[in-house]
Amino acid sequence: MSESFPLPTTPEDFIPSLLERFNSRNLEAMMALYAPEAVFVAKDGRTITDRNEFAAQFQHDMNLGLPLKANVRHVFVGGDTAQIVLDWSIEGTGPDGKDVRLGGSASDIVRRGADGAWRYIIDNNQGTAVRQPT
Repeated sequence: MSESFPLPTTPEDFIPSLLERFNSRNLEAMMALYAPEAVFVAKDGRTITDRNEFAAQFQHDMNLGLPLKANVRHVFVGGDTAQIVLDWSIEGTGPDGKDVRLGGSASDIVRRGADGAWRYIIDNNQGTAVRQPT
């Protein structure tokens, strides 16, 4: 990983690292925050294990050209695992001139690896929101 995007070494550093990576629009740096076995929970409730599929979602959101904002509510740590609860948003005028309002309350699980860095194992950006089939 490049020096400009060091991996987080504490759970509290995780979301600031995520924001920096997303807002730089560096997909490779974003994906470095995910353990090889990580899952992404889609808005419809599907659990996505294909890294290319969730990377495509990140790329789509980055291409909006709008900043990701987040407010961490809780960080709960148990050994090498942590739950991060946060409110997030991507809002503004998209490249097509239309209003963009994305957001939610996430409930994410991160784990410390053998290298001491923390990475997602579950990215659930809608937390307990009820999912609707697409």
